[in-house]
Amino acid sequence: MKKVCMIASGGGHLEQLRQLTAVSRRYDCFYVVPDTPSTRQMAEKRYLVLDLVRKNRLRMTLRMARMFVQQLGIFWREKPQVILTTGAAVAIPMCVIGKWMGAKVIYIESFARIHTPNRTGQLLYRFADLFVIQWEQLKKYYPKAVYGGSIYG
Repeated sequence: MKKVCMIASGGGHLEQLRQLTAVSRRYDCFYVVPDTPSTRQMAEKRYLVLDLVRKNRLRMTLRMARMFVQQLGIFWREKPQVILTTGAAVAIPMCVIGKWMGAKVIYIESFARIHTPNRTGQLLYRFADLFVIQWEQLKKYYPKAVYGGSIYG
């Protein structure tokens, strides 16, 4: 059975990922999410990780390095064949690691992004094996993307 790493920031990004119940029923899935009070209460198998803080460039760079090391350990332990994400920045290290290690990367652009792309999407567009948009308007930013419609059934 394929192992799938489902990684997202908290809030709406995570809620969108959790809408993918068909994936979690069919595959051996685990979540990688920022350590927050709500994610600590998740019943699903999950790893709590650092998230990006954009206060200043030096702190952001150091935090991204720590996130990378932390997520490399998770990847090594779990060895997923697929990385599935709705963003945001917390997903960047895992997607890069996954791509380097031969995993497939699937990125779903946020439902909230109707007219303009987000930074994480712009960065991961070149890494993703499959890039899904929920609004057709985004096709002008992501010409190779697949329009999947709303993630909300």
